[in-house]
Amino acid sequence: MASTTQKLMERGLIGEAPPFLKTNVHYETIMGSHAYGVADTSVRDKIPDYDIYGWAIPPKVMVFKHLTGWVPGFGPEPQGFDQFQKHHIFDQDATGGKGKEWDLSIFNIVKYFELLRQNNPNMIDSLFTPENCVVHCTQVGRMVRDARRLFLSRECWKKFRGYAHAQLKKMNDKNPVGHRQEIIEKHGYDVKFAYHILRLFDEVEQILLEDDLDLQRAREPMKAIRRGDWSAEEVRRWAMEKEIVLEKAYLECKLPEKPPVEPLRQLLINCLEEHYGSLEGCVAEVGWAEQALKEIDSVLGKHRRKLYV
Repeated sequence: MASTTQKLMERGLIGEAPPFLKTNVHYETIMGSHAYGVADTSVRDKIPDYDIYGWAIPPKVMVFKHLTGWVPGFGPEPQGFDQFQKHHIFDQDATGGKGKEWDLSIFNIVKYFELLRQNNPNMIDSLFTPENCVVHCTQVGRMVRDARRLFLSRECWKKFRGYAHAQLKKMNDKNPVGHRQEIIEKHGYDVKFAYHILRLFDEVEQILLEDDLDLQRAREPMKAIRRGDWSAEEVRRWAMEKEIVLEKAYLECKLPEKPPVEPLRQLLINCLEEHYGSLEGCVAEVGWAEQALKEIDSVLGKHRRKLYV
């Protein structure tokens, strides 16, 4: 099954995309209001718009640049790939001639893993979207999605709280521009930023208490905020009270402080092997004997320090 990226490339709508994306995308999912269950479908004649996040595996020499013979720090660095992003891609022939608009963000699998390891809220969300929002997923993509809970950690509290505070600041912005001004004139404050505050706090609460995530669990209160049923002061008060509750949940949470590096590294290696085949000459694997010696030395080091205290 072709990815959305491939279809858009074949239609000539994203001609500037790296050619390898046509066949190397392993995962794409719909994000935004559709994933959160709050999309407004009541407006007639509105052009459907979709925010797509995904990831691809670039050619091997883009991931393992030393294969080109490049010596790090000497000479020009070989071409790499971090991500491809394009907004407002309009397909005028879609939906029976009504048209459809796409915002596309495709990441290098390595960068995607690192952002997940950092508990970036957008990346975490992209792995926990409802199944009906996943528009493209290969066997390699399924390997990552099935292991999504491995990326969750207590670190999420700091990241999600930071994002929520950023949304609160935007909600209080006194100098909005464009469409944001219309929303404020209608509701008295920016309800879009407000519902994201509730969403982010609800999501991190699920992670801290349940080690899982349902992006649509809070869709009804989110819809209520978008309708203007909550005042700005009610949103602020709710956020302040919820933050106190979540700080306690963070202190009592049993998740690891940060996602485990080695299992995630092994998952990444497995994905690359599934895509490329052999990784011989690409990755230096530490043998079991060397690893055991390192662990023994670590234990001995702790005891040596105790002797000199």
